[in-house]
Amino acid sequence: MPRGPLMIIGGAEDKLRRRTILREFVAAAGGPEARIAVIPTASSLGPEVVEVYDALFRREGAAEVVTVRPESREEAQDPDLVEALGKATGIFMTGGNQLKLSSMVCGTLVGDAIVAAHRAGIVVAGTSAGASIQSSHMVAFGVGGTTPKQRMTQVAAGLGLLQSVVIDQHFEQRSRYGRLLMIVAQSPQLLGIGVDEDTAAVVEHEVDEATGTDRDVLRVLGRGAVTVMDGSHIVTNAYEAKRSAPLLASGVVLHVLPEGAAFDLTARALVPPRASVDPSEEAELVEAGKDLRQMARDIAAGDASPSTLKRRQAREAKKSKKSTDHASDRSQDGAPS
Repeated sequence: MPRGPLMIIGGAEDKLRRRTILREFVAAAGGPEARIAVIPTASSLGPEVVEVYDALFRREGAAEVVTVRPESREEAQDPDLVEALGKATGIFMTGGNQLKLSSMVCGTLVGDAIVAAHRAGIVVAGTSAGASIQSSHMVAFGVGGTTPKQRMTQVAAGLGLLQSVVIDQHFEQRSRYGRLLMIVAQSPQLLGIGVDEDTAAVVEHEVDEATGTDRDVLRVLGRGAVTVMDGSHIVTNAYEAKRSAPLLASGVVLHVLPEGAAFDLTARALVPPRASVDPSEEAELVEAGKDLRQMARDIAAGDASPSTLKRRQAREAKKSKKSTDHASDRSQDGAPS
């Protein structure tokens, strides 16, 4: 069975109006049959954070919402919590302190159960802190700013649901461009992914139809953008820069992806958008196709040339229009048509 989808949400997802991202998550979890496990460990709030998501998910049609909240590594070894995750059709990790979440969960039975659920095809979503922990490497904490500087941020290990990437959230709203670029400069093998608020990077494992190879494809959902930084060919001085000095970062490939865009994380390349056809143009193409097929039949049946058939069609169209106009005039005069 293919791995389940990941929903990496940049925080502050819409909870009042359209709720596009949360609705998509519930649908991926099974809609009216969804059994959702909420993990609020990162949050400093009490039961109210679960109550909010419980109400939202049930409003979107979920059948059941349960809480899995380990507050220590010892609690994260609880078989009952593992069993609850094993029964879930969707797992949702709330925002808060991502370092707290990773230190409580990663490398425990609860953490292993999340990874196992993902590998079994279950959708795993997380917002803010719950987004960062999904990657193999995670931003632990750091300051904002647009210029990458040495020691701007710290990195910790995440759950590793998505390998060879590092994820940051609230990206545009909290000016986190510099700190993500600092990580990419220090570890060019990592793909940097920054997700704006009320935006989700939805990652699905699929098989490329053209080559038959496996790949992870990121698609963007929501009102913001997902920024991808590829440092594969970077030139940098990160290995020798002192203290908080600005970093040299040249040759980084930058991708800014709005809603509807898709990116191949395996090949590190944009997935070409599918061409869209205007409905009115599509109708015209259908009619033109019918005319061409009729012309071919007429040529075969009557041994007439295309130019002769075109003149004949023009005469018939003109005659039909004149008949229609005459009928309309009679109708307006009160005569039966």
